Amino acid sequence: MQQTWFITGSSRGFGRTLVRAALEAGDFVAATARHPEQLADLAEQFGERIRPIALDVTDPAAARTALTEAQACFGRIDVLVNNAGYANVSPIETTQDSDFRAQFETNFWGVYNVTKAALPLLREQKGALVMQFSSMGGRVGGSPGIASYQAAKFAIDGFSRVLRAETAPFGVKVLVIEPSGFRTDWAGSSMVVHDIPAAYAETVGAVHTRLRQNSDGPAGDPVRAAEILVQIAKRRDIPHHLPLGVNAAEGSIQMDRQLLEDDLKWRQVARSADFAEPYPAPFPPDSTY
Repeated sequence: MQQTWFITGSSRGFGRTLVRAALEAGDFVAATARHPEQLADLAEQFGERIRPIALDVTDPAAARTALTEAQACFGRIDVLVNNAGYANVSPIETTQDSDFRAQFETNFWGVYNVTKAALPLLREQKGALVMQFSSMGGRVGGSPGIASYQAAKFAIDGFSRVLRAETAPFGVKVLVIEPSGFRTDWAGSSMVVHDIPAAYAETVGAVHTRLRQNSDGPAGDPVRAAEILVQIAKRRDIPHHLPLGVNAAEGSIQMDRQLLEDDLKWRQVARSADFAEPYPAPFPPDSTY
């Protein structure tokens, strides 16, 4: 089953690896990037099955233009992949507002812009798969130093849940991808590490060390991940969320169990806020420390 993909952030990292995996599977790819000339080698190798397209995802008009070009070239889009994104490192206290907003502009509003621009096409063609690249941090969260990035990833999840509910009658499926660490340049040239005050050395500094100064590099293989996603795209049974990597898989299960434990612990108190429920409800025993 040949499919047509529309992938953002295709010039490097996960995006480029996914472009190659889709092409090697015999599919067609509209590969978008700020600098599409960086895809020239793939265009030479795969010919008319790839269409490099210029796209800055923070520009809604550019998103509409890119999708129109992709539709004109290939006729339809079977898999829309919002992959473009980056993270800079600094504590919330000292992060420049402009930097925080710029990250969010790409990491969330870029997803919004491309998805919204694609919806008329996806609705008209009566189906597609939308893959939204989130992060393990968008499921588990709490990584010091990358607040803007993780806030955007949580926002992507909330946005995608509503998108799934609204577009299911049109045959659109939505998959939120939640990778842990993979050997891309996400923590390399794509990341700016700002000054980390001494007060944050044990939190933000420790995360910086783990991300940037580990000689072994992240455990995740982007080639394997891309091949998995291409295979998933050809299934009828699509998960709503897909953690990728050991840390993502195990961390998500641990978080789910913790949330369930807390919900059950506070269930009576939570229910007692409604008029019809018994009130007051007994609180669970308080901590002794």
